[in-house]
Amino acid sequence: MKIYYNKAKCSEILCLLILLTIILNACSPSYVPNVINTPLLSNKGELQVGIHTGLSGTDPQGAYAINDNIGLMLNGSFANRTSDSSNSFHKHNFGELGVGYFTKFADNGRLEVFTGLGYGDLRAKFESEIFNSSAQVHTRRFFIQPAIGAKTNIFDGSFATRFVFLDIYQGNKSIQAVLFEPAITAKAGYKYVKVVFQFGLSLPLSATENYYYQPFLFSVGLQGFIGLLTKNDKKF
Repeated sequence: MKIYYNKAKCSEILCLLILLTIILNACSPSYVPNVINTPLLSNKGELQVGIHTGLSGTDPQGAYAINDNIGLMLNGSFANRTSDSSNSFHKHNFGELGVGYFTKFADNGRLEVFTGLGYGDLRAKFESEIFNSSAQVHTRRFFIQPAIGAKTNIFDGSFATRFVFLDIYQGNKSIQAVLFEPAITAKAGYKYVKVVFQFGLSLPLSATENYYYQPFLFSVGLQGFIGLLTKNDKKF
């Protein structure tokens, strides 16, 4: 069976997607999604620390297993970008704390659900011949994040779906929004140190008012694993 496709039509769709990406990122976003932390914890005492860079800036992350089923996570996101050719800039600081449940299935499978709270502030300005926009806001965020994945000595892979309940405010004015943020994360290396790649989307489900946001998640990072094995757990 032969599959036919229209090259001109595919090129038009690709150009439209590129144009849409440029337009969405040409404004000063009031919300920038941070890297999704998917630790896939294994056992009590496991500690993970990582640093990531990407569209959200610099994102340090950590996770710790209190026991064989309960974990904590601490995440941050920082950016300070300026333009040499205009007055455009973007600065934000964000931190969050989460707690979650994790469990194993099969030999390498992991299932986890984390929830938590975060707070941050953002200042941005964008100037060009076509677009001009600015933002200066504070953000409160609550999230629920289920994820499923597999973990081995060499490779970890996971799919997470973060549901975000967002409160963006400045003075007495505020916007409440709900977003759905699916992401795929891949970690490759050896069991104690791995390179991390993540790609995802930030999709608005509802909002009390219109606002600019960053629609994509993309990052590359490095993650270290400490206390991965206990005396009674000699494998993943």
